[in-house]
This record gives sequence, C-alpha cells and structure tokens, in this order.
Amino acid sequence: MAGKASGFLAEFKTFIARGNVIDMAVGVIVGGAFSNITNSLINDIVMPVLGIFTNSISFAELSVQVGSAVITYGNFIQAILNFLIMAFVVFCLVKAINSFHRKKEEAPPPPPPGPSAEEKLLTEIRDLLKDR
Repeated sequence: MAGKASGFLAEFKTFIARGNVIDMAVGVIVGGAFSNITNSLINDIVMPVLGIFTNSISFAELSVQVGSAVITYGNFIQAILNFLIMAFVVFCLVKAINSFHRKKEEAPPPPPPGPSAEEKLLTEIRDLLKDR
C-alpha cells in the first residue's frame, strides 16, 4: 500500500511540475484579478451610463412577480452584459497579443554576413589561378 501511495505522489509531483500546469495556474490567478477589473468596469462605468437610459443603475433590480415567485430577469440581463463585455475585452487582448507576435515573426532576418577578408583573398587567388 505504501508503494502505491509513493508512486501516486511521484506521479502527482511530475504532473504538477509540467510547464502547462504552471501556466494554467498563473492564468487562473491572473484571470481572477482581471475579473475584478472587468467587474469594476461594468459596475462603476458601464452600468451607470446605461442607467441614464434605463432609469436604473443596475439591471438586477428588474423583476416580475408571478404568484408567490419573483422572477429576477434583470440578473440574467446583467449576467449576459457582464459576459459580453468580458468576452469583448478578452477578444481585444488576444487580438493585440496576436498582432504583437505576428510583427515579431514578420521581422526580416538579418542579412548573411559578407565573406571574411580571408575568403576574399582566397577568391582572388582562385580567380588568378583560373586565368593562367
């Protein structure tokens, strides 16, 4: 049993040490921080502007009562709006990163170095020998 546990732990250690797992963990952490920025954008900037047109600061306040149930359809609208804004911001970031990588790839390679002084001299000697 102890052999199985140590094998399992060794396999887990190998799994965790892979680069893509570390990259994914960094992505999740940065994504969480980015989520706070996007939520602030939505709640503090976009929604107040939309509130001018809808006479409401938040769609979450929109609801309808059917019998004893309260259907808060405003929460659904708010979630869709949050998703669309988040998707748009991520799209813009990915597009910017891709264009940055494309520019990097499109950079022309440096010209090959010219012949050295020794090569030039050997070429002249070869040409003189051909002429004889």
